[in-house]
Amino acid sequence: MYSLQPIRSQEDYKASLKEIEHLFEAAQGTPEFDRLEILVTLVEAYENKHEPIVMPDPIEAILYYLESRGLTQQHLEAVIGSHDRAIEILK
Repeated sequence: MYSLQPIRSQEDYKASLKEIEHLFEAAQGTPEFDRLEILVTLVEAYENKHEPIVMPDPIEAILYYLESRGLTQQHLEAVIGSHDRAIEILK
């Protein structure tokens, strides 16, 4: 059984993820569920420190959303209601 400990390395991180996967179906209120919650907290802390998610530029996020769904600026205009406003937002 994986012993609870701080995650200090990539190996610790991988072992923690494996244990989370093993405990994923634990019923709430059980010791296994408590263990799962602790491990998730440890993993989140490790990820926030070592693999932070960088927030994208808002315009880049809009453009990515449109492109990834095969949408065009005209689709954005339809949502916003104005061609000029859509152009203003994207600039």
